[in-house]
Amino acid sequence: MTRLRLSLLPGVLPCVLPCALAGALAVSASALAQSPSPAVTNPLPTTTSPDPAKPATPEIPAPAQSVPQALAPAKPTTPALPTLVETPGETNDVDDVVLPAKPAAILAGRAKWEEAVPTLQGAFKRIEAELAKAGLAPAGRPLAVFAKTDDDGFLFEAMVPITGVPEGKPALGEDVRFGSTPSGKALRFNHKGSYDDIDGTYETLTAYLDAKDLVVQDRFIEEYVTDLSDRADDRLEVNIYALPR
Repeated sequence: MTRLRLSLLPGVLPCVLPCALAGALAVSASALAQSPSPAVTNPLPTTTSPDPAKPATPEIPAPAQSVPQALAPAKPTTPALPTLVETPGETNDVDDVVLPAKPAAILAGRAKWEEAVPTLQGAFKRIEAELAKAGLAPAGRPLAVFAKTDDDGFLFEAMVPITGVPEGKPALGEDVRFGSTPSGKALRFNHKGSYDDIDGTYETLTAYLDAKDLVVQDRFIEEYVTDLSDRADDRLEVNIYALPR
């Protein structure tokens, strides 16, 4: 995938029981045949004892009504991690928002466009692993800040928001440091669809900036509202933020 270069804009650098029973039991009982008896003056009693030589036909009860099993209690769900702006974005719409500065664990890197998804996935997993070692947990959706882009690839900072930076601990491991998410006024463009199709949202972003004659900072932000699992996953939702100058 090649990302749209924001350098085309003036003042802008380049920038995922359950089934019914098969059938009911059918029970048929045949009447016991009585052998004709010799003619007698008086008729036989209306009730006779069963022939002890023949086993009695067992009475088969009707099948019991199937009773649905009680539903198992639902597993508790982990509360969804919040986005930078609580109000969700609307596809094909632009929102004026204000981004709060949140403490975050940050890992910087570089990647080629065709390797964007696995590279960012690896960066987020690395950050989360370091947080787990330190007894910390993510407090927001992961995001990537693209500081510089060109036709070949991009420089990025992968960020995972946390509740606070431990006192006296400036970093986690060698490459993961503590910092803050970008803050201030921003334009939010919501993308829903595969990562392969995200260029269309960037084209919308570019057209909007051109029409409004807006100049933005030399970076843009992708916040992954749903997990970045596969570049072809059309259930992906991403908030893209552009920061006006």
